[in-house]
Amino acid sequence: MMILIILFLATCFLAYSNGANDNFKGVATLFGSKTTNYKYAIWWATITTFTGSIASIFFAYSLVKVFSGKGLVPQNISVSPEFLTAVAIGTAITVMVATVTGFPISTTHGLTGALVGAGCVAVGSQVNFAILGSTFFLPLLLSPVIATVFGCILYITFRKIRIRSGITKEWCLCVGERGKVIPSCKPAASLSVKYSRTIGITIDTQENCQEIYKGHFLGMNSQKLLDYLHFCSAGVVSFARGLNDTPKIVALLLLIKGLSVQWGMLAVAIGITVGGLLNARKVAETMSNKITKLNHGQGFTANLVTGILVIFASKLGIPVSTTHVSVGSLFGIGLFTRNINFRMVLEILLSWFVTLPVAAVFSGGVYWILKYL
Repeated sequence: MMILIILFLATCFLAYSNGANDNFKGVATLFGSKTTNYKYAIWWATITTFTGSIASIFFAYSLVKVFSGKGLVPQNISVSPEFLTAVAIGTAITVMVATVTGFPISTTHGLTGALVGAGCVAVGSQVNFAILGSTFFLPLLLSPVIATVFGCILYITFRKIRIRSGITKEWCLCVGERGKVIPSCKPAASLSVKYSRTIGITIDTQENCQEIYKGHFLGMNSQKLLDYLHFCSAGVVSFARGLNDTPKIVALLLLIKGLSVQWGMLAVAIGITVGGLLNARKVAETMSNKITKLNHGQGFTANLVTGILVIFASKLGIPVSTTHVSVGSLFGIGLFTRNINFRMVLEILLSWFVTLPVAAVFSGGVYWILKYL
């Protein structure tokens, strides 16, 4: 009984870690393009992700079966509470370490590594590496490549439509009242100053200026229309993330008798929500500002690519990573605009490669402790 309680708590911790690392990825383009601030972005992500988690009860049950461990290890091991607890703890620790350091890694990647690590300690060479390659590794490797190509093509297409529609890009110039400290020339024992307000023009760096679209599309103000579509696309990505990730975590709770899949998904959804609200800031900065600089149109395009691919994969039960797809779409757009931070992209790629062995070591160690100590 105690091990089942530990399993439930470990899974809730994994859900919390997942929310902390992943929740902001859907709305990163809103924050990065200065469409809205961090507070509104994270709340929009929270609401739409929670909605996607609830929707997964009805539309993404096939992913629960994929991440239950069945087929990867023998049946008697995949239903072992020690095995599932080790997978949950190993993945949760890996994802939380990445969150604290600000790296957007994949919970799917972590779960895969943890399944392998605990499986190797449990049964050694009996781990089915054939199913590991076709079911897990292939989608994880191909999804960012597809997202990169799709993101680049879709951005080029939208850009041509914008140009042909006569919509231009302009930079805003801030003119207004500002405070100024003026030294006083009156003799005094010490230097005195006075504070006054003047009218001035601010010319700032490109990072702190805002690019806007001028013109009309289908009779509507292009900037307002794009902002509306951008918010909708960010919501779609967050919804897709909740839809895709919740079943993967819930798969660890199938062993607990008396806890239905529906209640398990609700518990996971709450954990994801809380984690995103409390611990998403560092990953938010990486995703929003350190991969590539975005304007409104580029952010909308990246979200559209991510949302389409992740929802499509969730429906088919393909275990892709929202993180991989999101970063891939941003990378594709950044390649075309030639505004990509290659150093940050390489660091993120390195963190992805490290995720598998780190999660495997953590979960293998936890399984050994639970089983043999």
